[in-house]
Amino acid sequence: MMPMAGIWQELDRIVRPQGRVFYGWWIVAASSGVQWLAAALWMHSYGAYMVLLQQDFGWSKTLVAGAFALTRIESGLLGPFQGWLVDRFGPRLILSIGTVLFGVGFMLFSQVDSLLTFYLTFALIALGSSLGGFATLMVSIVNWFSRHRSKAIAASQLGFSIGGLSVPLVVLALEAFGWRATAVASGLLVLVIGLPLVQVVRHRPEAHGEGVDGHAAPQAGENVALGEDYTARQAMRTRSFWLISIGHALALLTVSSMLVHLIPHLTEGLGYSLSAAGVIVAVLTAFQLLGQLSGGYLGDLFNKRFICAACMFGHCGGLLLLTYADSLLGVLAFTALHGLGWGIRGPLMVSLRADYFGPRSFGTIMGFSSLIVMLGMSSGPIIAGYMADQSGNYESGFTLLALLSLLGSVCFFAATPPASSPAKRTLAPVAS
Repeated sequence: MMPMAGIWQELDRIVRPQGRVFYGWWIVAASSGVQWLAAALWMHSYGAYMVLLQQDFGWSKTLVAGAFALTRIESGLLGPFQGWLVDRFGPRLILSIGTVLFGVGFMLFSQVDSLLTFYLTFALIALGSSLGGFATLMVSIVNWFSRHRSKAIAASQLGFSIGGLSVPLVVLALEAFGWRATAVASGLLVLVIGLPLVQVVRHRPEAHGEGVDGHAAPQAGENVALGEDYTARQAMRTRSFWLISIGHALALLTVSSMLVHLIPHLTEGLGYSLSAAGVIVAVLTAFQLLGQLSGGYLGDLFNKRFICAACMFGHCGGLLLLTYADSLLGVLAFTALHGLGWGIRGPLMVSLRADYFGPRSFGTIMGFSSLIVMLGMSSGPIIAGYMADQSGNYESGFTLLALLSLLGSVCFFAATPPASSPAKRTLAPVAS
């Protein structure tokens, strides 16, 4: 086992390869902050809003989950165009536009008085969070990192986990001030904190005199081989593109269902209070955080697709434990299996694609992949909500989703590296 002094030396070598903090890590830190906002204020808190909206308006689970599902469809359909925009104009501009839309969407949401306005405002929130969130941020990170890519992606996603840990605070605000006032405050936080953070993000290191992973930038007139890059068209001709996309969709089938239906299941099906359900979400997120810390390290050392396949078993087992839980122990076992599986697998979805297809057209490739991924992200909440409305509980719906996670494991296991290989890419000679 490496002594503590050795660990700190290794960490210093990674963060400060040239004797100063590599700018890519500042991008990672800013990305983490942006994802914290989205996770705490919207993604992880949606279930709590769902409970209160049902109380105020009497809408069914299917209708309320439908808004979440439609926003995921919207994000998926936007993906290819968004990816092209980011590859063409860089992430900072797109992030700035998305952050403004995200904040304004929350403020408009506070004025909802009908199902139509609910759906419209959530569509605006989704548009903003998509343009100003995960996919756009990842384009920057995969361009700035190679050897430490999984670590960087995992570190950037820590904000999403910390956002989940912040859910009890959001729930307290919802109970103390109501969902309308909380929505207004959330919109202001997005603008005040999010806009400065996204200004830190840059597209490619060579444009700023830096090298990938913080190594020396190429000198004037020097051509530097960087590996292999696929265009989106080339990537979509490979079997691995489709298998990774389908596996990712099946993973998010479970993840999105838990984002929407976990709190309603805990409060209505298992009898927990809204505050207690918020604490359980925080425990789940703590395990996700632990998974991300280990997943980023493991992903840079071992076969990513094998790790992803194992994580899908964790999703399946955890969901079955939650579905048939008869004690707090079963619920906590779910938080461990689902949280660790989610945390470990999440960064590897990005890193695996970048390893296989290269970073140069990564935004566009991720965008086309999102067309498939959104099918899982959007259909999971609808399936679980509809089956719960029909049967009066979540048992049949959650069981079906758990079994589909096993199919996702098969997809990742079969997603071997592409057999075909495009020409190696190089940086253009740097002007003197």
